[in-house]
Formats: sequence, structure tokens, C-alpha cells
Amino acid sequence: MKTQFAQRTTKETRDPITNLVQEMRIRNFSRKTIIAYVYYNKELLRFANKTPKEINRDDLRDYMDYLFNAGKSSSTVNLAINALKFYYEGIMQRKFFMPKTGIKRPKSEKKLPEVLSKIEVVNMINALDNIKHKLIIQILFGSGLRVSELIDLKINDIDFIRRVINIRQGKGAKDRISIISSQTLLNIEKYLKEYQPLVYLFEGHEAGEKISVRTAQKVVEAAAAKAGINKDISAHSLRHSFATHLLESGTDIRYIQELLGHARLATTQIYTKVANNMLRDIKSPLE
Repeated sequence: MKTQFAQRTTKETRDPITNLVQEMRIRNFSRKTIIAYVYYNKELLRFANKTPKEINRDDLRDYMDYLFNAGKSSSTVNLAINALKFYYEGIMQRKFFMPKTGIKRPKSEKKLPEVLSKIEVVNMINALDNIKHKLIIQILFGSGLRVSELIDLKINDIDFIRRVINIRQGKGAKDRISIISSQTLLNIEKYLKEYQPLVYLFEGHEAGEKISVRTAQKVVEAAAAKAGINKDISAHSLRHSFATHLLESGTDIRYIQELLGHARLATTQIYTKVANNMLRDIKSPLE
């Protein structure tokens, strides 16, 4: 009896966020999602200075208002809502986000993706001396990977015979393949001989350890600066550019959807708004 009471007490008095982490692990959420959901749930408790059982709808509204006043984007606030909804509705069984009476989501910002021309990408690659850094740009642009997928690439994910990249457990825990250029494959062979990584294609100072997302982002930012590109460029800009150039070259949008790993075609369709081939035949009234 004493042992059973001790076990029950430990479970009931542990950090309430532990239940959140356990539930996400059981559902096979990604490490990135777990970190984000834990962060926003802990931030809400600090903001309101309350326990989860004491949190009410007004606390959630005040926290959303605080995030917007702090300059957070609607996508960030929506991520916070996802985190709080998962915990308070999915685990605590509290209906704060009912369709008619609950907290509403902010309108998404309708921003077009920043797209680089092929010449700009070539200039970025040529501006770099390090073959490892060149390859980061080449794979992000030439294969359309997310930066998180890039750093997770392992050496045996590169299929030199079929000329494809195997992306393991990408966003949504899905495997997929993407294309890779013959020139990039040649550069990978040279890179492997020179750097001799053990596990990951792009390893840091510690053998067998992958580079960080921030390291990859810095490589892209440095390349853009050296190439004299005056745009707000990130690693994701190269993914946007990959999709846009494929669309402009006539690739079926459903193939692009598969290459990008988008669950919904509507997500891919944003590139139709920036694809230049759809505008070329329209003449300005001043022509």
C-alpha cells in the first residue's frame, strides 16, 4: 500500500508539463514541435503566474495580446495557439478554443515568398571558397530542402546511381525523395574525399555530429552578402526559389508538391503568384 501511494503521489505532483511532453512523445511529434509546445505552455504560466488548473480564457486572451504587442507575427501567435490548444483541450479537457465562443486565431499575413534569380544563386555559390558551404547552397536551391532536412542528411541518403536525395522523416514525419543535379553529385564526391564526414553529410567540429540550423543559416546569409544581394535572404528563400523556377520551367505543380513534401496543394500554389512565366505574356498598358 505504501508503495502504491508513493507512486500515485509522484505522478500527481510532478511538473504538469511532463504530461504534455509524454503525450507528444507517444504521438511521435518531432523534437522541434515538442520544444516549441513546451516553451509556449511554460511562458503562459509565467505570464499569468498561475498553475494550469487556474488558467482561464482571459489569461489566454491576455497572453495572445501580449505576443502581438511584443511584435510577434501571426504565424508565431498561431503556433502558440496550437501549443496551448493541444495542452488545454487535448490533455486538460478544457474548451478554450470552441469554434463559436472560443478564442479566435489571428488572420495570417499574406506575404509573397522572396525568390532569387538563377544568376543570384550562381553568384552566391561563386562568392564562397569553401566547398562545404557551396554545397549547402547548391542542395538547398537545387533540391528544395528545408534547412532542418538539410542538416539531418546522412551520407547514405545521397543516391548517386538514381540521382536522388532520400529525405528521412521530414516535416510531418514523412519520407520522400527529391532531385539533385549531376554537378552537385560531383561536388559531393569531392567534398566527401576532402572532409571525410562519418555519419551526417554536413558535420560540425565534432565527428559524427551534424551542424546546427543556425550554422546553415549563417552560410546562406554570408553568401548573399558577399554576392551583393540586397534582399532579405534566408535558407528558406532558396527552397522558395527552387519551387518557383520549377514552376516557371513548366513542371506540373503536383510534382512540385511531392518534391517539397507539402501535405496540401494549396500550400504549393502560392508559387503561382511569383512565377514570372505567367506574367511574361501580359503587356503593360505603357508598352
